[in-house]
Amino acid sequence: MAKSLNNLAAAGVSVWLDDLSRPRIQTGSLARMVAGGDIVGITTNPTIFAKAIGAGSGYEDQLRDLALRGTAIGETLRLLTAWDVRAACDILRPVYDRTNARDGRVSIEVDPRISGDADRTAAEARGLWWLVDRPNLFIKIPATLAGLPAITASLAEGISVNVTLIFSLDRYRAVLEAFLAGLEKRQAAGGSLAGIESVASFFISRVDVEVDRRLAELSARGGGKSLAEDAQRLRGQAAIANARLAYEIYEQMLASPRWQALAAQGARPQRLLWASTGVKDKSVSDTRYVVDLVAPDTVNTMPEATLQAVADHGQIHGDAVRGSYEVARAVLAELSRMGLDMEEIADTLEQQGVASFAKSWDELIASVTRQMEKSGAEVMPAGAVKPASGEEGQDLAPAAGAPRATGSKVPA
Repeated sequence: MAKSLNNLAAAGVSVWLDDLSRPRIQTGSLARMVAGGDIVGITTNPTIFAKAIGAGSGYEDQLRDLALRGTAIGETLRLLTAWDVRAACDILRPVYDRTNARDGRVSIEVDPRISGDADRTAAEARGLWWLVDRPNLFIKIPATLAGLPAITASLAEGISVNVTLIFSLDRYRAVLEAFLAGLEKRQAAGGSLAGIESVASFFISRVDVEVDRRLAELSARGGGKSLAEDAQRLRGQAAIANARLAYEIYEQMLASPRWQALAAQGARPQRLLWASTGVKDKSVSDTRYVVDLVAPDTVNTMPEATLQAVADHGQIHGDAVRGSYEVARAVLAELSRMGLDMEEIADTLEQQGVASFAKSWDELIASVTRQMEKSGAEVMPAGAVKPASGEEGQDLAPAAGAPRATGSKVPA
């Protein structure tokens, strides 16, 4: 493990990789990263899967088998992604055991196209939890207003949840409320709180991209030297300030009597996970969204380029969040004074995020359809079921031709 990654771990940061593909599993790349201590978890999303499956590498045999079985496109897509996630869960299981279920986690996302329907989202969370069937799984549920009840329902049923697409402080407070309500509901029903984990994925770089774009527009409109100087000085400041104040809210939650009562029954807090940590502005350090957000009991999920940058030249100097709250508040106050509404910006980013993932899901379905058609078998559209050999419907077991992962056990 690189010294900087070791320093992150010593500071209480769990390093996860934001990238999963079948080649990474088959070649042993993921197993080596885990064995070397570079990462202790992995996340993915529809865009990552779209790129991986669209490339076709490693998926051809399974796609052909599923096409010959008459498996519908929607179910085929779920089987492909569940296979990858299940294999990754097995590779990371030693980390899960070693950290007492805290890390060693792998995430799979509900269909983003149903993010506006709480009941369907909760139903899909249950289905994915059953399909992957690994204790170190996280079900990713978007933090849309409709998603909040699904988060509560899933946690109440003992399903560990990665709440994703959080951009604002107000929405983060609502996510914490959904988390606490889910644990309380489970406890009231006599369920155990042991083993239930959750993270709140607070997005970073997209906030700076949108705020900086608006600052540039303000500056371009004129308004004098002072406005231009203020806009330039505030560039690249919003995302870190926003995230640091989220951590303050997290600390306030930990001190609340409501949380203390749950902790006494064995509950574990919902950690903040810094997501979208790849720096988009090439004029600033490529490790900024890691080194400036070091705080105890957090997760930082990084694309591979960011992970390599941190390992190569990241300067970790311990806690960079606590003690910075007043400065962070001042940054957001200045942005507000300039007419930038962070809640409105967050709403815009949430809508863009859901739309982007939904587009990737559609592209994923189109890619899978094209590849299945190459087999010459009849391709069933999403949602259709073709009975075969007198059977009613399709089972959800991996296809017989599904490849095995290097360094992991994958069930037949």
